[in-house]
Amino acid sequence: MAPPKPTQDLAQANQGKHLDLNGNEFELPTFTMKEIHDAIPAHCFKPSILRSMAYVVRDYFYLSTLIYLAVTYIPLLPSPYLRFAAWTAYTVVQGFVFTGIWILAHECGHGAFSKSKKLNWTMGLIMHSFLLVPFHSWRLSHSQHHKATGNIEKDTAFVPHSRESWLQRNFGKKAQVNMIEFAELAEDSPISALWHDLVHQLFGWPGYLLFNLTGQEYNGAKGAKISHFYFGEDSVFYKKNELPLIILSDIGVAVMIAALVVAGQMFGSWNVIVLWGVPWLWVNNWIDLQIVAITFLQHTDGSMPHYDNRTWTFARGATATIDRDLGFIDTHLFHDIIGTHVCHHLISTIPFYHAGEASIHIKRVMGKHYKADVDTPFWTAFWRNQRACKFVEETEGAEGSGVYMYRNLFNREGETKAQNLCGNKSVGDKKVGVEEGLKAVLPVATAMSSARNLDARRRLSQSAQLRGSLPLMAES
Repeated sequence: MAPPKPTQDLAQANQGKHLDLNGNEFELPTFTMKEIHDAIPAHCFKPSILRSMAYVVRDYFYLSTLIYLAVTYIPLLPSPYLRFAAWTAYTVVQGFVFTGIWILAHECGHGAFSKSKKLNWTMGLIMHSFLLVPFHSWRLSHSQHHKATGNIEKDTAFVPHSRESWLQRNFGKKAQVNMIEFAELAEDSPISALWHDLVHQLFGWPGYLLFNLTGQEYNGAKGAKISHFYFGEDSVFYKKNELPLIILSDIGVAVMIAALVVAGQMFGSWNVIVLWGVPWLWVNNWIDLQIVAITFLQHTDGSMPHYDNRTWTFARGATATIDRDLGFIDTHLFHDIIGTHVCHHLISTIPFYHAGEASIHIKRVMGKHYKADVDTPFWTAFWRNQRACKFVEETEGAEGSGVYMYRNLFNREGETKAQNLCGNKSVGDKKVGVEEGLKAVLPVATAMSSARNLDARRRLSQSAQLRGSLPLMAES
């Protein structure tokens, strides 16, 4: 039997229209990477060592200045309430600065910091180790995300659930997509959704590094082999010749941990926790916003498509992302990674300080396919998409197209409904909640929590992930 055609022929052969979650028709992009490259001025591809290093010096100057101001002046405040407010403000702002340093190391991983691999790797290792990130481990796995963005079969980050996997994650392994109990569901309560979001933000990033939470399943692999810190030959991430770099990354993290322990002994553990530890938790929030929320929001939206391997192309996958706006925080402290993410996925070796200019030219090629939402407040978009974008499936009438759009089972007005997989059955006016769904498929209602806990070891967010193919990162 001849294999299916790998490009747009498969999707275009289907007569059905692709509808996004908001009810808008989605048309497959047809532009090429050559058109994108040709549209961008040549100087945008050229990093400057002097300029890149200047940003490193600037960010560490911010970091040092904030520490000096905090330890010098906050203890002088007369009221404990004022001191608490000042320390809170310090940790938030320092968290922004820490995140900027993380993003500069991210530039190193992509080869956008300079043309020198040695300098990129040295600076990336230093800056990421400072934040307890195993630089090369992350760099190598992150490259797979860029190689197959939007490919639900090969991407390594933020590949969403299928309908079946989402139901089974929430209602247990016996839940089936064609069961009448799951034709329509009640929404999570706001408190439940808020709790999920908090866990997602604080622990999604370290959970991803340690346990591959929100990552590819790798045929059910478990234990150390799915950790970014693991350097055994049976690692699911790395080739044998890459393992020395994994060891080097682990050493960098270990040295930083040792430095924190020594600092705690010299200056007091509480001081280290407040001055470094709490801002580091803010980094988890923002990197969970860069990796889990920034990246979550730039790959998760009711208008965003995903593709199977037959329909996916690099250009399609790379543009299955959306630019957003976080104002001064992004443009100055986060090095514009939120506002130029489409450009970053198309050509990740473009330095961030040229990405804004490159984006202008990219828009002219992409036309209506260039997605940007600068009107919705950042946290509003995060809350909305966490609650609405539950899984992906093909549009009813366009089955077999290989184009997947976000759906949920809440049947809200104005949203495209999920496929009817329950035949002619009807649930009437009743929306099935969690307990009812569980009682339908499991012996006891408490199985819900055990099912959630079982799956929590590999997934933290309601929108999961998978992975993929095209060398845009600096090669090892």
